[in-house]
Amino acid sequence: MILNIEKQSPENQVIDGVSALIGNTGLIRLSKLFPDKQVYGKLELMNPAGSIKDRTAKFIIEKSLELGLIGESSLIVESTSGNMGVGLAQICLYYGLNLRLVVDPFINQQTLELLETYGANIEMVEEADASGSYLGTRIKRVEKILAENPNAFWTQQYENPLNPLTHHQTAEEIVSQLGESPDYILAATSTCGTLMGFAEYNDQIGGKMKIVPVDAYGSIIFGGKAEKRVIPGFGASKTSTLLRPELLESPMWMKEWESIVGCKKLLQHEAILAGGSTGALVSAVEKLKMNPDEKAVIIICDRGERYLETIYSDEWIEETFGIEILEKINRKVNEGLELEQFN
Repeated sequence: MILNIEKQSPENQVIDGVSALIGNTGLIRLSKLFPDKQVYGKLELMNPAGSIKDRTAKFIIEKSLELGLIGESSLIVESTSGNMGVGLAQICLYYGLNLRLVVDPFINQQTLELLETYGANIEMVEEADASGSYLGTRIKRVEKILAENPNAFWTQQYENPLNPLTHHQTAEEIVSQLGESPDYILAATSTCGTLMGFAEYNDQIGGKMKIVPVDAYGSIIFGGKAEKRVIPGFGASKTSTLLRPELLESPMWMKEWESIVGCKKLLQHEAILAGGSTGALVSAVEKLKMNPDEKAVIIICDRGERYLETIYSDEWIEETFGIEILEKINRKVNEGLELEQFN
């Protein structure tokens, strides 16, 4: 069979620089995973460094350069569990900026190798805070770096208003791609930048959408009890100053094993390999009560290759959560799969 492919002129294909590829990601209907619901996935894993944090890193760095807050002699500093670090590493390398990242033992090995390959200077903290996570320890180390380096600039993703402002554009893309506002957008919590960007945009257009935060048990963002969590980028052990709960729906709470179920279902049904926070959204939207004519969008936040040795590894799941949870995950993933394969 010969395909009739429309040719485009070169000037319509070439862009200037990798930063221009960030954003304008695809939106797809997840019809195999949700045949009875109108659920769409915003493919943020299509960004060149692999996650939605590419947008945040680009926007903060480019705006800070534009405003004269940073220059070629600046030391960019951030605390990160992974994706924001990768996004910053890419954009700082592109603009020739020095970058120092403070990470912790929960970071995935592949992510750590990516950061090193992009040329970031990495510091690993070893002491957990009272909640069993490392965020508080990472922040303290960042503050010390700032005190020791007068040319240091903290991108401060938990408090920088440029973080949510980034995602006005993301929300606008979703509305444009759908041709209308969806009824729901579900976003995982962490810095709350993505979540509040959607909420602020929604407020500006008259509140047509329901913005649903999906948080992890063990996260304190919405007043939960602090507990140890092992999946990076989902939940937090500190509150975010960006958060405005009055613009949001009530949070949906998910257990970490449920996010693994969601990841594996997304892979099995849609052939999309995504990270842990995306899996939580998949499991959350399964529980969301929707009318047949309503549309929901979930954010497919990052690529799953970074999690092959953790959430996609039965050995790691058993070691981390126990054999009973592993068996429960596999039962949940396989429910209905055989039926689908014969339809």
